[in-house]
Amino acid sequence: MSWNSYIDNLIAHSKDASGKCHVESACIISIDGGTQWTTAGANVTPITPNEAAEIAKPFKSCDFTSFMVGGCTISSTRYQFLREMDKKICLFKLKDHGSISMQSSKTAIVIAKCPEGGQQGNANKAVAVIAEYLESLNM
Repeated sequence: MSWNSYIDNLIAHSKDASGKCHVESACIISIDGGTQWTTAGANVTPITPNEAAEIAKPFKSCDFTSFMVGGCTISSTRYQFLREMDKKICLFKLKDHGSISMQSSKTAIVIAKCPEGGQQGNANKAVAVIAEYLESLNM
């Protein structure tokens, strides 16, 4: 199975009424340790194993204090924490770097990068489509 096709689907779901995409890249990691499900590609957000592991820990424990205190790092860029919702959604932003939307399912975390000037709401909805689909598969 190619998890990268889920990224293409996610990006397509981020389009607004005019057809503009609000996700420039995304990735899927395991909630158990941060193992990367998606592989390198044009639309895949580059994330180091250490960054993925540090993202997985709060989702696994449902304790987002580390995000609140220190944000999260993706592609060597530290994003500031905005908010957490329902113990499974986390949002981040960094001026001039855009925003990050994350949502967990039972076994995975779907992560999308919204470019500066993009609509994070569209990115959030696109991430939710994939995370909820995985959840429906008991994943």
